[in-house]
Amino acid sequence: MPAARGAEHWALAGLLLLLLPPPAAAGTESKARSCGEVRQAYSAKGFSLASVPYQEIAGEHLRICPQEYTCCTSEMEDKLSQQSKLEFENLVEETSHFVRTTFVSRHKKFDEFFRELLENAERSLNDMFVRTYGTLYMQNSEVFQDLFTELKRYYTGGNVNLEEMLNDFWARLLERMFQLINPQYHFTEDYLECVSKYTDQLKPFGDVPRKLKVQVTRAFIAARTFVQGLTVGREVANRVSKVSPTPGCIRALMKMLYCPYCRGLPTVKPCNNYCLNVMKGCLANQADLDTEWNLFIDAMLLVAERLEGPFNIESVMDPIDVKISEAIMNMQENSMQVSAKVFQGCGQPKPAPALRSSRSVPENFNTRFRPYNPEERPTTAAGTSLDRLVTDIKEKLKLSKKFWSTFPYTICKDERVTAGSSNEEDCWNGHSKARYLPEIMNDGLTNQINNPEVDVDITRPDTFIRQQIMALRVMTNKLKNAYNGNDVNFQDTSDETSGSGSGSGCTDDICPTEFDFIMTEAPPVDSDRREVEASATQPSQTLQTLLFAFIVLVLQRQWR
Repeated sequence: MPAARGAEHWALAGLLLLLLPPPAAAGTESKARSCGEVRQAYSAKGFSLASVPYQEIAGEHLRICPQEYTCCTSEMEDKLSQQSKLEFENLVEETSHFVRTTFVSRHKKFDEFFRELLENAERSLNDMFVRTYGTLYMQNSEVFQDLFTELKRYYTGGNVNLEEMLNDFWARLLERMFQLINPQYHFTEDYLECVSKYTDQLKPFGDVPRKLKVQVTRAFIAARTFVQGLTVGREVANRVSKVSPTPGCIRALMKMLYCPYCRGLPTVKPCNNYCLNVMKGCLANQADLDTEWNLFIDAMLLVAERLEGPFNIESVMDPIDVKISEAIMNMQENSMQVSAKVFQGCGQPKPAPALRSSRSVPENFNTRFRPYNPEERPTTAAGTSLDRLVTDIKEKLKLSKKFWSTFPYTICKDERVTAGSSNEEDCWNGHSKARYLPEIMNDGLTNQINNPEVDVDITRPDTFIRQQIMALRVMTNKLKNAYNGNDVNFQDTSDETSGSGSGSGCTDDICPTEFDFIMTEAPPVDSDRREVEASATQPSQTLQTLLFAFIVLVLQRQWR
């Protein structure tokens, strides 16, 4: 029995020996994989090959990549980690180039257009009035120059109340005109101040000031707010595109972009869905910008429609010289009634000294009026029209909607970054060359709580991004006010409101009830004040000359 058991034992041992592989020949070892491709790719990045092994080494020293046999030393992992951070920052800036240049270039174009439009309007008015009135206009030209100065100051962000500024312009113009139509009297500064107080009640310029105020205020509010919107869009895009990745993001970027190097697979690119999860984690705060950004773009598009329609600044500024001349003509036609009411309200002025009577007013007028030839009109501002300019801006704005939520998708579509969505098997999944299985995260910070690739602290929103969100929110509110014709800085300057939402508080056809003319005592006359240059002659000849010039002027401009 024991002998049989011994024979059995040796038979089993022999069978096991047959099943085992033959022993290696003396002096031979298993050959480690070469790091030749990695050395070549690493050198192409501009790094020194001094620390790169020729064959794989044990990877216990690695802190980010899988701690398996590797072609990376600690020094290489650190350098490639910094390289991944740099490439990510460049990718973000490059991918946001379109939206940034859209706002930069369109802001520049719109600003150039608007400034040239104002300059052309001022030059046109100056040329017309110089040809029509000559020295008389030039002696009073600062009234008109101040008007355009204030309009420019408002546009560039100055603290200008448009309604008050326009009211002041008409009051000053009334003072100058009142002296011209009553050259036989001497008016003190106090008297002229009394005259200006009744500009609204007297309506010496007819309905032109009211209509022009509605048109100018809402057009300038819309234009200024629109260009401010382009500025805010430009600044937000510029700031947000300069990212500072968190340590968790940098680790994820290194693992995605360069751990294939460490595994000896430098030509294998990340899987598309893998890239999306990394980018959604790294750009989580940027994605939170999207909601407010889209509301901002929508508000910009609404104001753009206003600029194309009822708030068209070009249609307001181009004929402003004719509109002001119509107002002056209304003043001339009603000069007798206006003077009588002023004398009644402010008192009878003193006659001008007799020694001044030798100089007659008509000598001051240059009636050799030559209407504009169409070719002499200023060229279209900035080489375009407002309609074409706004249409172009609208198209670009629409393309920038949902930009921040689609940011990761745009980056991961780049063939330099991923293997592409069609190649889901032969790509780097963070561990090996195989399909990426985890699901894609939703957009925004709170949705990254379970992001498998990036360690994201969802309890600490980025303060800088929150500041940009607030800047967009404030600008959106301004745009909404501008859409309704209201200036956000001066909404409480008028108690009246209107259906059109115009800054002046009245539409083209409806205006608040006129005030009754209030009788006041005549202001004291200061005999020591310097007397103005005037004539003692009656104003009839003056009025005839002015009336003739303006009738020709208005008819010629309307027929062009």
